[in-house]
Amino acid sequence: MCTAEDLIPVRLAVRRFLAGHAEADFDVAVSGGADSLALAEAAAHEGHKLGLRVRALVVDHGLQDGSAEIAGKAAATARGLGADEAEVLTVEVGGPGGIEAAARRARYAALAGKGRGLVLLGHTRDDQAETVLLGLGRGSGPRSIAGMKPFDPPWGRPLLEVPRSATRAACAALGVEPWEDPFNADPRFTRVRLRTDVLPLLEEVLSGGVAGALARTAKQLREDLETLDELAAQVAFDGDVKPLENLPPALRRRVLRRWLIDGGAGDLSDAQLRSVDALVGEWHGQGGVWLPGSLVVARTHGRLSMNRREEPRGD
Repeated sequence: MCTAEDLIPVRLAVRRFLAGHAEADFDVAVSGGADSLALAEAAAHEGHKLGLRVRALVVDHGLQDGSAEIAGKAAATARGLGADEAEVLTVEVGGPGGIEAAARRARYAALAGKGRGLVLLGHTRDDQAETVLLGLGRGSGPRSIAGMKPFDPPWGRPLLEVPRSATRAACAALGVEPWEDPFNADPRFTRVRLRTDVLPLLEEVLSGGVAGALARTAKQLREDLETLDELAAQVAFDGDVKPLENLPPALRRRVLRRWLIDGGAGDLSDAQLRSVDALVGEWHGQGGVWLPGSLVVARTHGRLSMNRREEPRGD
């Protein structure tokens, strides 16, 4: 039987988050699922204590029959749970990377464009565990394994240490029935297979606690990364490789990563960053390194340069 006590874990997580990050009225992304509805209620409950107005933003991807009705119901439910306002944002989903990636891009663009500053997202500890497993499986490097950040402006994720079971219990205590997105049960999507097949198997084989352990690992690694990033920020780099040659590789790559991003290189993979790093740490006269956006990094006379060039064409 669900009681008011089932509201405490989500509300407490939101209260702690808002104490450090809420300085003005803010928004909550609401899909109609258990995680976002529990978050919306807790955000309104705790936000009102701080004298802040809370708005729910519902994204209608238009990918399923009746999506407008589903979005409208989610907005109405959020208002019923205490949100001062609720607005539906309609988006068009398209572009490279498959439907899951395209929907995510469209959703985040709409939320960022409409948001008043801070936008809360309902990612839970289970979502964090799935993200860590994806990073491990793809060999994406420590930043991917470190998972999602609790505060990554404009995004706020208060529930990263709260299990998904707590949001479902909160919704039951509130007497609301969450919407179950059929995409969340579609085995075509890798994250769904992780959720329904891989994580339950790991929990069984390792006698439970796997999701929590993965989330803790992400938090520990994120703290290490932040420390290294702070050290890297103290290193001035203008292309001259000499100041970098004696740095530890982990620190050197962070200096290079900041230089690359400042120069317009986005979506860097670990392999690409290591290839650029080899121009400093393993220099033997190799050619330039191609990066997304038709950028190429080359070493000439002891300096690195980054230029935009035409992609080489195949025969």
